[in-house]
Amino acid sequence: MTISLTRTEAQQRFTELRAADGLVDDADLDAIWAGLTTLKPAELFGAWKGGEFVTGHAANGLLEKSGWYGKTFTSRTDVQPLICRDAEGTLFSNTKLGKGEASLWSIEFRGEVTASMVYDGQPVIDHFKRVDENTVMGIMNGTGGVVDGQHLYFYLERV
Repeated sequence: MTISLTRTEAQQRFTELRAADGLVDDADLDAIWAGLTTLKPAELFGAWKGGEFVTGHAANGLLEKSGWYGKTFTSRTDVQPLICRDAEGTLFSNTKLGKGEASLWSIEFRGEVTASMVYDGQPVIDHFKRVDENTVMGIMNGTGGVVDGQHLYFYLERV
């Protein structure tokens, strides 16, 4: 059974779980997601720093190992999904890891249309909802993002 949260409760719970040590339960993140508001693609334009929720997803920790910093949304057709840091600390778009770059669309996910990022070279879609004016929550979806029925949950903060 999914817990129903108001937007304010979802924002508070998001803040709590973001600061949590150890594993975060997918059901808690799903309840937060349900309480947040949708976005239009243009609301994501700009540079964002990212982080992930540790849920036991097979990809947990892989982004950090790759030097993942965040994402940059220049326009609907110009998205760098995997901005990483090289050994010298310089930011770059890791097109090798991402198998290209991405684009922004409005896509229905869990019964709501929201801003979603579609990778150019792999079967992955990231869906986004607003936590506040400078923070969004993301859920990685698609055959390349869902592993053993589990989504990867993450967040972005506006730079």
